[in-house]
Amino acid sequence: MGKSPYSRPVVWIVLAIVAYLFLIQAVAPTKQASINLNYGQFIDQVEQGNISSININSPGGETAETTGEFVNPIENKRTFVVTIPSSSIGPTAEKVKEKNKTSIVTITTPSPFIGLFWILVPFAIIVGFIIIMRKKRGGGFGGFTGGFTRSRARLALQDDKDKKTFEDVAGVDEAKEELQEIIEFLKEPGRFVKLGGRIPKGVLLLGSPGTGKTLLAKAVAGEAGVPFLSISGSEFVELFVGVGASRVRSLFEEGKKKAPCIIFIDEIDAVGRSRGPSLNLGHEEREQTLNQLLTEMDGFDTDKGVIIIGASNRPDVLDPALLRPGRFDRRVIVNKPDLRGRLGILKVHTKKIVLAESVDLGVVARGTVGFTGADLANLANEAALLAGRENAEQVSMKHLELAKDRVMMGPERKSMLISPEEKRTTAYHEAGHAVVALFVPESDPIHKVTIIPRGLSLGSTHQLPTDDKHNLSKIHIESRIAVLMAGRVAEEIFLHQSTTGASNDIDTATELAYRMVCEWGMSDLGPIKLGSQNGHLFFGGQSLERSSSCSDDTTREIDLTVKEIISRGISAAKNILTANKSLVEKIVSGLIEKETLDIEDITRLRESI
Repeated sequence: MGKSPYSRPVVWIVLAIVAYLFLIQAVAPTKQASINLNYGQFIDQVEQGNISSININSPGGETAETTGEFVNPIENKRTFVVTIPSSSIGPTAEKVKEKNKTSIVTITTPSPFIGLFWILVPFAIIVGFIIIMRKKRGGGFGGFTGGFTRSRARLALQDDKDKKTFEDVAGVDEAKEELQEIIEFLKEPGRFVKLGGRIPKGVLLLGSPGTGKTLLAKAVAGEAGVPFLSISGSEFVELFVGVGASRVRSLFEEGKKKAPCIIFIDEIDAVGRSRGPSLNLGHEEREQTLNQLLTEMDGFDTDKGVIIIGASNRPDVLDPALLRPGRFDRRVIVNKPDLRGRLGILKVHTKKIVLAESVDLGVVARGTVGFTGADLANLANEAALLAGRENAEQVSMKHLELAKDRVMMGPERKSMLISPEEKRTTAYHEAGHAVVALFVPESDPIHKVTIIPRGLSLGSTHQLPTDDKHNLSKIHIESRIAVLMAGRVAEEIFLHQSTTGASNDIDTATELAYRMVCEWGMSDLGPIKLGSQNGHLFFGGQSLERSSSCSDDTTREIDLTVKEIISRGISAAKNILTANKSLVEKIVSGLIEKETLDIEDITRLRESI
């Protein structure tokens, strides 16, 4: 829960000054409705007996500012202001009384402390707030900078409405098991201490973005029923030297006060990168912050019940000192969910969504290979929004399918104008993918084919795996290459032309072929690694660069082998499409008419031949 802006001393100082100015305005005499008289004009009014009352303010100077009221208004103004020489105050007062027996004459001598009072009030306000700030921050110079160097960790208590437990986490069963003993220790630390056991000081959660690392850390705190202090690694480092280290100290001090508790540092790689020589002062400040973090982790005992949980998707850049035993003792991998995990995540995120009875979350889970927990949460939310736009009472399978397409490829480009020729070309392209996918061995089943443009794509063919594949066979990969090249082949066979629509297919097929040769050893060159993977495991990096250590002859052989693999895929696609021309034509006609065909439509067309 964020702090109210009124809890900041600076805000109160500004409000106090504004109130002071309003007070001065309120007590200041109003002169706008008065007429200004010189001393001669004033004496004339006295001689005429037109003075009802007079107040002579005598500060002790050469003149006295005097205000008063007329018996008969002058220029529609009843009050006046006049400056009287100090030497004439007494005679003037006597003359007013003589000329108008009913007039009220007062002579005011203000206290010399009043002016001093108005000078000291704003000074006292500022000094008072400085004292308050110093007491709040512990005194000294830190009283002025405490708010800047203080930890910005957000505190979530166990009784918060958004409390998370393991029931809110799905698809990471192994990670939950790894963290179970942390929960047990936070609940009953004495059970471990009396046996001489030492719970890990820190747990590092590693995984791709969106896999649920933060949610998992919150669930650990929720299960243990302890406070949860969370901060991002980037919040430690600032422009000024020493601020990051000060914030680290403040964070651990706060954690010890809240013990037992969990301190969660998200994106810890922002502050925990490997140290090295650098002329960049910002880099030096980050290293000081890291050094302070290492020192603090060495300086506290887990017996007090403070557990540090860090999260990162870049374990390759973390400093080795941060990963050694005694700091982050345990590393928990949070992988992308498998089929069962995706189904569990979908069930969690659709608890509050009104689903139609016909909805099969298993089908959705099968069609979302590679989705993270965040992707699946977004899919469920998009489906609910789509149903809401249609004023539907329930979220149907249609809404979930549209939401999946939206998440994977972007929104439907309804405003895009496509000519009949381009639509026909796209239909042949997608029909080629679909027909070859029906006949090549070990291919994933067809789910649907569409020529509705989404994102950068003019159409797409969706295959629905029956389960997750962890080991890919050579036949399966060659079949995928044949399906990828089938769109380009269909254009050449039926339209006698080639278009740019196959660029992404060619890129993916070439990538697979290079990996077959250079990484997986699925060629006549043998099981030899001939390249280096460009990208990290947790980034999902799949691109492969040929190693510079390869000779020119080896590089030439790699290129020829890759070309041969792709040529075999093109030949396989050409043979299948040539033998099934009538099915291709029927699918093209169906796509032009309906724009989207599912597996039932394709099966019906196939049986009608």
